[in-house]
Amino acid sequence: MPQLQNRQFLDFEKPIKELYDQIEQLKQTQEKSKTDMSSAISALEEKVIEAKQHLTETLTPWQRVQLSRHPDRPYTLKYIEKMTTGFIELHGDRFIKDDLAMVGGMARLGDETVMIIGQQKGHNTKTRQLRNFGMANPEGYRKALRLMKLAEKFNKPIITMIDTPGAYPGLEAEERGQGEAIARNIYEMMNLKVPVICVIIGEGASGGALGIGVGDKVVMLENTWYSVISPESCSSILWRTWDKKEIAAEQLRLTGRDMLKFGLVDDVIPEPMGGAHWDYDGAANILKNYLIPAIQELKKKTAQQRIDERIEKFNNMGFWDVTDQNPVSENLS
Repeated sequence: MPQLQNRQFLDFEKPIKELYDQIEQLKQTQEKSKTDMSSAISALEEKVIEAKQHLTETLTPWQRVQLSRHPDRPYTLKYIEKMTTGFIELHGDRFIKDDLAMVGGMARLGDETVMIIGQQKGHNTKTRQLRNFGMANPEGYRKALRLMKLAEKFNKPIITMIDTPGAYPGLEAEERGQGEAIARNIYEMMNLKVPVICVIIGEGASGGALGIGVGDKVVMLENTWYSVISPESCSSILWRTWDKKEIAAEQLRLTGRDMLKFGLVDDVIPEPMGGAHWDYDGAANILKNYLIPAIQELKKKTAQQRIDERIEKFNNMGFWDVTDQNPVSENLS
C-alpha cells in the first residue's frame, strides 16, 4: 500500500485525510517535545475508524464508481501477489502479440492450482500507457481464451478478474476483429468444462468486461460497478454533457446491490472498511476466503452440469413480456 504521505484522497474522503493530518501533527509534536500524546492519538484513530465506517454506509452510486477507479486501488496483479503463490505469468495470443492490458497465468490458491486471468491497469503515467489503461485489444481477449483452453486441457479451475473501462475502441482494434474476439470468448466460456469464477474487482464496463465475464459464478467486490456504459458516456449521450454523470450513475443501477437484485451477479463480496485501497492484505484475504470454498463447491458437479447451469443462468437474465397479439397484423387491419 502507498505510504500515507503518498496517498491520494477523493473529495468525499477529505474528512479522513484531515484526521490523518491531525494524527501526523500530534506524532511530530510528541517526537519533538517528548510529551506523551498517545491518548489523543488513539482518540483520533478511533475517529478514523468511525469516519471510514460512515463512509462505507453512505456511499452513493457515483462515489462507488469513483472508488472503483481509485488510483491506490489494488489491481489484478496485486490480488495475485497477495492471494496466491508460485504465479507463472503466460504471454501472447500466438497470433499478433502479447497484450499487456490482459495478464494471466497459473498459480496456487490455497491447495488448488488455478488459472488466473484479468485486466491490468497502471499506477503511473508510464505504466498506464504500457497497460493501455486496462483496455485490451483483440489479442488480449485471444490470449485470455488461449489460457482458458490451456486450463481446460489440464482440468484446472479458472478465475477471471474484471477491471476495465471497456475494450480498446481504436480503429486498429476493430480492424483486427475486436467484436469477434469478445463474441468468441463469450461463446467459448459458456462451454468450458472446468469451474469458472468471474470477479469484478474495479470497473466492469460493457463488452470489455463480458469478454472474460461468463462463468459459473459472477461476483462483484463491494465498491465496483457493472454496466453496459459508464456514467460519463451515458450522460454525454442523453444530456450532451458529462455534468449529469451522478444522475446517470443512479439511473444505470450499476452497483453490486442493484446487480444482485437483478440477478446479473451471484454475490457481492465486502471490502475492508473504507474500501480495498486501505487494506490490500485484507481485501485479498476476503476474496481468497470466498474463492476457495466456491471452487470446491463447483468441483462437486460434473462438467456437463456446470455447462448446462451456466447456459441456463445467462439465458434467464433480463426482463421481458410475451404477448399473443401481433402488432404488425393489427396495424395492417
